[in-house]
Amino acid sequence: MKVIFLGTPEFAAPFLQELINDPEIEVAAAVCQPDKPVGRKGELTPGAVKVLAQKNGIEVHQPASLKTNEALVELSAIDADFFVVVAYGKIIPKQILDLPKYGCVNVHPSMLPKYRGPSPIQWAIAQGDAETGISIMLLDEGMDTGPILAFEGISIDGEETYETLVDKIHARGPKLLSETLKRLIKGEISPVPQSTQGASISKLLSREDGRIDWTKTMGEIDRRWRAYQPWPGAWSVWNKNGQVARLKILKMAPTDFEADLPPGTVAIKNNRLYVDCSDGTLELLEIQPEGKGRMSIPEFLNGYSEINGAVLA
Repeated sequence: MKVIFLGTPEFAAPFLQELINDPEIEVAAAVCQPDKPVGRKGELTPGAVKVLAQKNGIEVHQPASLKTNEALVELSAIDADFFVVVAYGKIIPKQILDLPKYGCVNVHPSMLPKYRGPSPIQWAIAQGDAETGISIMLLDEGMDTGPILAFEGISIDGEETYETLVDKIHARGPKLLSETLKRLIKGEISPVPQSTQGASISKLLSREDGRIDWTKTMGEIDRRWRAYQPWPGAWSVWNKNGQVARLKILKMAPTDFEADLPPGTVAIKNNRLYVDCSDGTLELLEIQPEGKGRMSIPEFLNGYSEINGAVLA
């Protein structure tokens, strides 16, 4: 079985590794997004899939667009049975979808049709879902609307973060993908159209999504904090002596402490820092002021004690 793997970031790499390890599958090429500038110096840096592919001697294609005739000619020449798409980063055009003999197979980390779109893992945690899943589907021209080939549910516990949920997906998803490909080529799977009920979209996250709204409940703020690690993170703004200072909240926890102050108001007691929200108080455990390193609360208060009584926004 010959496949072309389309993917770019770290999330996709374990799926590629599973296909590389499977003796029944030949990964003939990898298609990745172009290298991106990273860091203050803007050095062009390859994604994890490109690094893994090159390490294993797999040819890599990085077209600026899959809509060009050049991309069409390059990929059609490989004559693949499947294209496997995992977090490639762009919609695959119809001219590319039509190339492989058995179709384009996509891994989507949600219970489709719920949370179509680019951020399903974060949304499942932020919305307080008790379960998500891994959907293996055939791509069509829509956004995550194709028929389902296989599905496996994954529980979400009360302390789940984006990173721990990704670990659960990586523990089960790659094997589900390889087994689905082998069953599909043998004619053992009949694609099932997605339901029209319960469909929703997970929007692309921006930096602003990490800004904490202290008028939300403790539960809502905690879920968003867990969902948005490591990016866009969780942060708030402190108007410090007329200057806006951004504080990244690295650790927080619900508490029984009752400050009974307006949402966003900071209270300090016994060298501990609390912030009120709509239905209670959260304790901040670790903070990173803009332009500084991460700090424990005692370290932070040693230099920023004037935050007591401030209102974060």
